[in-house]
Amino acid sequence: MALPDVEMTVLGVRVELPGNQPLVLLQDPGTGTLVPIWVGAPEASAIALWQQGITPPRPMTHDLLVDVIAAAGTALESVRISSVRDAVFHAELVLDNGARVDARASDAIACALRAGVPVLCAAEVLQDAGVDPEQALEDEDEETTDESATGVSRSADRDAELSKFREFLDSVDPEDFADGGPGQS
Repeated sequence: MALPDVEMTVLGVRVELPGNQPLVLLQDPGTGTLVPIWVGAPEASAIALWQQGITPPRPMTHDLLVDVIAAAGTALESVRISSVRDAVFHAELVLDNGARVDARASDAIACALRAGVPVLCAAEVLQDAGVDPEQALEDEDEETTDESATGVSRSADRDAELSKFREFLDSVDPEDFADGGPGQS
């Protein structure tokens, strides 16, 4: 018998260094288990902007998708991180009419935030991809004390890169998305 899904908290967008790869960090509020999901930069920006309360002047793709679902006479009930295969997370949009729509995990999470619905995670995904928060802190401590050949710690490099990314996010304005670019109407 399958274990029940777990409702996750979206902690936010982080950047993994040294590759500057954005990820969305989910957490099981009951156990603290973390699920890092690597995402593309546009999806990371869409999630981060929403969490910062920034509303662009025109609908972004995820806003549009949630609006289309509503216009079709149904609603998004939840999203579900259903599996992870070869380090790729698979998800589905769960509609109130019983339909399930295959989706990338990053798109599903962005839609869930916009619709205000739960992000569920299959218990198997938590078992396979979940990271114990205590272990994550130990790994981070090890990286902090591990010096590179130049004598600069990885932690200092990470802090510098995170600072740059935070500056970028702080400098983003909704008007930055209203330049009349492709698809703008």
